[in-house]
Amino acid sequence: MNGAALLQLIKRISPKQVFFRASGLLIVIGASLASIIILVFLLSQYPLMTLRYFFFGVFQNLFYFGNMINRAIPLMFTGLGITLAMKSSNFNLGGEGQVYAGAFTATVTALALTAMGAFIGTVAALTAAAVTGGVMAGLSGFLKMKWKTNELISSFLLSNAVVLVVNYLITGPFKDPQTNLLATRRIAQEFRFDKILLPSNLSTGIYIALVMVCIVYFYIYKTRSGYEMRMCGQNREFARFGGLNVNTYIVLPMFLSGALHGFGGAVAIFGTYHMGIKEFSAGMGWNGISVALIARLNPLAVIPAALFFAYIESGASIAMLHSDVTFEIASIVQSVIFFLVTAETIYSLAKGKRSLR
Repeated sequence: MNGAALLQLIKRISPKQVFFRASGLLIVIGASLASIIILVFLLSQYPLMTLRYFFFGVFQNLFYFGNMINRAIPLMFTGLGITLAMKSSNFNLGGEGQVYAGAFTATVTALALTAMGAFIGTVAALTAAAVTGGVMAGLSGFLKMKWKTNELISSFLLSNAVVLVVNYLITGPFKDPQTNLLATRRIAQEFRFDKILLPSNLSTGIYIALVMVCIVYFYIYKTRSGYEMRMCGQNREFARFGGLNVNTYIVLPMFLSGALHGFGGAVAIFGTYHMGIKEFSAGMGWNGISVALIARLNPLAVIPAALFFAYIESGASIAMLHSDVTFEIASIVQSVIFFLVTAETIYSLAKGKRSLR
């Protein structure tokens, strides 16, 4: 290892840098938990009981604990998708539609390939879901490359349109006539992921999510393509003069981002829902943005960030069941988190700087 590389490594593991990053994260977490406490005291007639269920309810039994981890699985995929896009200085706001379309595509593919066997059908369905999400996001990347179209706008608008199309398909041509649910038929039993923490819904999908975290981390930091992508993300013009094909790293990261979203939707179907349900994935795409930002675009940190978000959602659900607050308290807290992690003043405060804006 040469001197420049060693210096770079020392900078990456600097205690000062670790302290600043940890301080920013602690501010976000502390403010979020404080907002929960304040809201509970304002909205609940039995605040102490509500707080007990909110903070400790997930550890009450295996059902609550397993379901909390299960909630984090799709958030890991969406958080990874946002991380990949933002590492290349692209912004994918179409996660909602990409997750939903990927889930629907996986469901329809699994239903159509039931006779092909579980392995072939599952691989085909997961691949179809990833391609569906990837094409949706990749189209925004292509438009940005070709005509400088803002990918924020194009990915968001396309996502909204696709959600409406999938709603129509689920409640119309593909609706299961034997149920009152707004849903498709259930996928065959052999396509479903095994449960690993009964009686909860936690499935082997968690293993796929953890493996995907490692794959994305390896791609970003251990491959030439990942290095070039990061260089393009940091300074596109410098990368262009350095001989890199910057157009590739406009389209490719967006495609991979969408593919992760679509794949996450498919894993949710095979692991938890077992059928396409109208708007079952609402919030997964947006929460993935917060997860990626809390993780500071570090793929490995996506795991605890997703678990934290899932913990907030699960705590709100349990508190709603056992006390007098509504589930909307989780939405309020998530809004607070989203505001904090996107506020530049929080990072400035963590670095000991005063914002002059």
